[in-house]
Amino acid sequence: MALKGNLRDFTITQLLNLVNLAKKTGTLVVESASQAARITFREGKLAYAEISNEDSRLGAILHKANVLTPAQYRTISQRAGNISDKELGLLLINSGHVTQRDVITSLQNHFLDILQRLFNWDEGQFYFNNGEALPPDRIPIRMDLENIIIEGSRRLREWEQLQDELPNLDLALKFTDRPGVNIQKLNMSVEEWKVVSYINPKNSIRQIAKASRMSDLEIRRVVYSLLQAGLVELVRPEGIEQSLPGLEQTLAGKSKEEQKNLVNRLIGRIRSL
Repeated sequence: MALKGNLRDFTITQLLNLVNLAKKTGTLVVESASQAARITFREGKLAYAEISNEDSRLGAILHKANVLTPAQYRTISQRAGNISDKELGLLLINSGHVTQRDVITSLQNHFLDILQRLFNWDEGQFYFNNGEALPPDRIPIRMDLENIIIEGSRRLREWEQLQDELPNLDLALKFTDRPGVNIQKLNMSVEEWKVVSYINPKNSIRQIAKASRMSDLEIRRVVYSLLQAGLVELVRPEGIEQSLPGLEQTLAGKSKEEQKNLVNRLIGRIRSL
């Protein structure tokens, strides 16, 4: 199957459907302006995935999944940096640090996360290398594509709806005037509190997303929920662009209650500007 083209004409969901129906073996390469992803399939099933600028070795994946502690990951990086993923997996399993299920589940979740991010790409080139296998030192998995395709279709519909509702991320937000509503007593997620803490007519939604380390989909999802709840409204940004401090370092290591208290203080400070 000679398959290449542009994501403007062919979505990731359609590409996965082709691979699934034709039960193809090979590697799909997708390249955007800033990143490239490689997805390997065996007989129409997901076997491996990696994306540029991210560590795709087993140790890093297990650490990200909280299967390995930071201390264990540092030790592995220092002492076993040159061994293959297959050798490392056997070493960790035989030593009792992880189970085979830990390894498989962590790999499945990591590869699935890469595919789910690809569903949001609408610009870029792709091509399929028929018969190309994954790197020999990596551990393959075997995942059916049907549920992945269904989830991709759902995310695509959500993305299109959110783009229609919030086409311009350069707009700003301000709190609506709702007498009797105390926003500090509302039950919101940590992500929603992060966005709320930055709400100010001087801060664009795009700036808030950058400061909160959220993707376009994530920031649109949170802002849309706040708009639907009637807590905020869209306005044109005031003044010149300003850089926002990151909340990640401030909130690191704190419990959810401590995070909420800290964000409440930030809200009060911002609303007094």
